[in-house]
Amino acid sequence: VGDRLAGPKEAGARAAANSPLVSFPAPPLMHGAAQLGSFINFLGGGKVCLIRRYTGDGALSLIEQEKINTFTIVGDAMAIPVIQALEEKSYDTSSLLVLASAGALLSQPVRDLINAKLPNVYINDSFGSTETGYNGSAKPGSKASDGLKFTVHERTNVFDDDLKPVAWGSGTVGRVAQKGHIPLGYWGDPEKTAKTFVEIDGERWVMPGDMATVEEDGTMHFLGRGSICINSGGEKIYPEEVEGALKSHPAVLDAVVAGIPDERWGQRVAAVLQVVDGHEAPSQEDIEQHLSSRIARYKVPRFVHVIDLMQRSPSGKPDYGWATKVLTDAVAKAPA
Repeated sequence: VGDRLAGPKEAGARAAANSPLVSFPAPPLMHGAAQLGSFINFLGGGKVCLIRRYTGDGALSLIEQEKINTFTIVGDAMAIPVIQALEEKSYDTSSLLVLASAGALLSQPVRDLINAKLPNVYINDSFGSTETGYNGSAKPGSKASDGLKFTVHERTNVFDDDLKPVAWGSGTVGRVAQKGHIPLGYWGDPEKTAKTFVEIDGERWVMPGDMATVEEDGTMHFLGRGSICINSGGEKIYPEEVEGALKSHPAVLDAVVAGIPDERWGQRVAAVLQVVDGHEAPSQEDIEQHLSSRIARYKVPRFVHVIDLMQRSPSGKPDYGWATKVLTDAVAKAPA
């Protein structure tokens, strides 16, 4: 915050008079968070550092070497290697001011570990998409284990099926939308463009498919992407909410939730788990007991499958197609 610029030329003079911001967008540049962060810092006269192959040691060594100020990751998948590296040896992270996460869940246990290892670093858990850019940040004082709740800016809204704004505190599930500086559409795909970019009361809005409710104070409670929503007996279950609850279990390092075929309910909730080294894999009964006070009973996974290493997309996001296949195959091989 400072004096208003007199003109564009003054921006360059001010940037030259100060040390440039050094940023490190860790995700691949195919990821919106990395692209946006890189161009924001480039245009601000800053320095952008990239890494060819992401590891915890590699990331921390780069932070130490280049005196990085801001470090962008995609949820737990990128945070956990950093925590593990910090447990093995020390690094000079005194230059690091902000750790920003976007695009995937940063669970409460992982957030707590980051706070313990990097107590002077501000954690900014953001919400947005490639189509919208930045929508908002985690509500101050909120915990991922209590649901993904974000304070959004004035260009973001949630619309119901009739394209009317969702009433605050109504509990109605709607689609997250943003107006203003938004893309023209998807290149070469007019059908997808028509579904995603809509006009409401004379204004263009983009709706990538994220679902949410709105709290009484205007806070947006993010539920998940509609395309991966599980329909079990007519009940809608969003994997991200269940994954956040599962990761609060002390033995669970990572979790991906998916729907698998069920003759009675259409789909049932199932989960792939990766267990913390040195911990015994939790039983079905353990999981159900742990989740009983955290999420509604119909959202609790009825089948869990433990693997040695979780597979995620190159950008660190859950690979739901892979998880569905793994779980379906595991159910077929399980004793009747």
